[in-house]
Amino acid sequence: MSSAVPIVLAGARGHGRWHLDNIRRLQDKGIVRLAGICELTPLGDDELPEGLGSPEQSADFGALLDSTGARVAVICTPIPTHADLALTAARKGVHLLLEKPPAPSYAEYRRMADGIAETGVACQIGFQSLGSHAVPAIRTMMAEGAIGEITGIGGAGAWARPESYYRRAPWAGRRRLNGVDVVDGALTNPLAHAVATALALNGTLRAHDVTGVETELLRANDIESDDTSCVRVGTAQDRPVVVAATLCAEDPGEPYVVVHGDRGRITFWYKQDRVLLQRAGRGPEESEYGRTDLLENLVEHLIDGTDLLVTPEATGAFMKVVEAIRLAPDPAPLPAGAWQPLPDEQRRVVPGIDGLVAAAADTLALYSELGAPWADPARTKEVSTDDSP
Repeated sequence: MSSAVPIVLAGARGHGRWHLDNIRRLQDKGIVRLAGICELTPLGDDELPEGLGSPEQSADFGALLDSTGARVAVICTPIPTHADLALTAARKGVHLLLEKPPAPSYAEYRRMADGIAETGVACQIGFQSLGSHAVPAIRTMMAEGAIGEITGIGGAGAWARPESYYRRAPWAGRRRLNGVDVVDGALTNPLAHAVATALALNGTLRAHDVTGVETELLRANDIESDDTSCVRVGTAQDRPVVVAATLCAEDPGEPYVVVHGDRGRITFWYKQDRVLLQRAGRGPEESEYGRTDLLENLVEHLIDGTDLLVTPEATGAFMKVVEAIRLAPDPAPLPAGAWQPLPDEQRRVVPGIDGLVAAAADTLALYSELGAPWADPARTKEVSTDDSP
């Protein structure tokens, strides 16, 4: 076990439990060793998966990195804390897996990314979908003209979240908290993978690849942030990327990204690594792909120089979308009658939203352009990013 890379996990509850299980999987393979857990309240024995031993626990992240000799830190803490914690680790020479979204604003993202670059440590951003082997396979299909000329990329996410989802943490469902940006909306957090994956397939990775962003942000729940929203991203590739999302679906389904060509389409269910190729004059072809775990990829990068899959710079375009959402008018509450309570599931649903989400991805149109009665085109906010670095 001596060659196993010592790891500290910051944020081990909530989504952090997934990281605990993943670290356990890699520890069983002899790749890593969980050396420490940073939480405000230490984990009890019942919260720690069997087989992880007795990692040191502390609420002081910097001190924990020092005392454990950690070589890698996994940061899965509230969004506003990401930049400071990442920089704390980087300045100690500790490499990083930073959970998405990397920061709540473009300025915080730049401060984080530039600071990490100065230290020379490796940083991977936790967009797990970009570890799917389907991503390079789809890029190859696009480049080889499998569906003709690419006309645009759509993304659709119709999910459901109970009202308790917004009470799970003080920052949940907030755009800002105590004067600090949070920007916890449908497109920036739970369905951020749909945005990042659509941009990546389009080749829109860096900040300067984004030329403008139109947003339509709405909410059925009694929250600050959006739970039903769509964006259209103008790109240097001269192809629109439109992503529509809701957490108020009638019949929740698997989120997906669809690449439109003038002779067919490619649909990618990114959580399932499943791809459907549909072409004129040909039968549909469905494939399933493997996936490279991002923490494993980071460790391989440290050991033998394997290329990182999701660098901070490769999330610059995504952060331009986050910034446009941050700068947009606060999400409009849906009018009375546009949503209904589902008491059995303790959540709110927007009738017809499932079809609108799919139609937006299919036609690359915004909700207001699709005739949604509650989407006011006058509120559509376009943010130009032509001056982006």
